[in-house]
This record gives sequence, structure tokens and C-alpha cells, in this order.
Amino acid sequence: MGGLNNYQYAPNPVEWVDPWGLKGVEIINSPGILNGQSYDVVMKLSKSAYSETFGHIEEAIKAGHANIVTLGGNSKANRRASLRGIDRIKGLDRDEWPMAMFKEGGEGASVKHIDPSDNRGAGSSISCAIRSNNLPADTKILVKIVP
Repeated sequence: MGGLNNYQYAPNPVEWVDPWGLKGVEIINSPGILNGQSYDVVMKLSKSAYSETFGHIEEAIKAGHANIVTLGGNSKANRRASLRGIDRIKGLDRDEWPMAMFKEGGEGASVKHIDPSDNRGAGSSISCAIRSNNLPADTKILVKIVP
């Protein structure tokens, strides 16, 4: 009764349809320590799936922003703080890293104007992966960008 039929003909005969919303994101239960910081899981983000968003995350991490983030930030307050003073550009989204959903997000985040489809698709895929893996608040996530 109801639910997703994985054997049904997909409505898009040309490319794969992502019914779970996990495109470009893989979460691996692999706790560890990196540079003295512990983490609970590894989140791999594939740049081939969302090149602008995951490329921005990669740039931000290389510039010194967090590559280990903690779930459970105050999204509304963090987003407001990170985007304060950043002008809007018509037709583009303001992407921030660390994302507002993480405790490390907020004031001082890296903000870049990018394509809305790429930004929203990437954000949705990350959120779906976190939900489908039942990650609780305070989970520490090591972010790795892969090709």
C-alpha cells in the first residue's frame, strides 16, 4: 500500500531519478580523530553532482573554515548572521559554509553567490542524507569533497 515502487518505470528515461534525494552525498559511519578533533561520521560530497555548492565548500575549507561540523545549529539565527551585509544578486542564491544547520555556521561563514538549482539541490541532498541516517543533534561530521 503506497510507498515507493523501486521496480516501476522511472518517469525520466534519459537519466537516473533520485527517489531518496541522496544525489552526491554519502555518509559513512567511521568515527575518528583529525588534527586533534574527533568526529562521528564522514560525509562525502561529490563535486560532480553539485559542482558550485560543493566547490564552494571545498574552497571555504581550504581557506580555513571548518571541515568538522556539528549538527544542531540554530538555523534561522545562523543564516541571518552569516548573510548579514551580503547583498543579493538577482538570479543567484547566497550559499554559506558552514551551513546554518551546523553549530559552526553563522557570523564569519564563507558566503558565495551561486546557481539556485545547484545550491538548493545540494542542501536538500545533505539534509536527506542526515535524516535517512538518523543523525542526532551534536553529531560531529567530517566533510570530504570527492570528484
